Amino acid sequence: MDISGKIIQVLQEQTGEGRNGKWSKCDFVIETQDKFPKKVCITAWGDLIQTVRNIPAGSDVKVSFDISSREYNGKWYTDVKAWKVEGGSAQQGGGYSRAADTNDNDSNVQMQGTSTERHISEDDLPF
Repeated sequence: MDISGKIIQVLQEQTGEGRNGKWSKCDFVIETQDKFPKKVCITAWGDLIQTVRNIPAGSDVKVSFDISSREYNGKWYTDVKAWKVEGGSAQQGGGYSRAADTNDNDSNVQMQGTSTERHISEDDLPF
């Protein structure tokens, strides 16, 4: 999937250790340019973090991402993981893509409660 918008914030990098070793991730927020703009928090993993950090706030970007949901202790969590970011200063270098990060699946349990995971229930409202 792809989404386009302006980067409005790049959050602090987070690190940890899973079964396959150390991992790092960084969340960033983009705002779409639709009639009714939406803010979307997306996670960059590994080498893609530096690309996101090099793009100044307010820059237009196009992000290719995957969405996945999983159940943990009766609650559902959704991840939005970037695998390609184009635009801003990264566009000059052609952008960056990451086909897979081997640490993604191993760090799921340790990431509970991060900003990219959203609890899904029928009484949650989007506003």
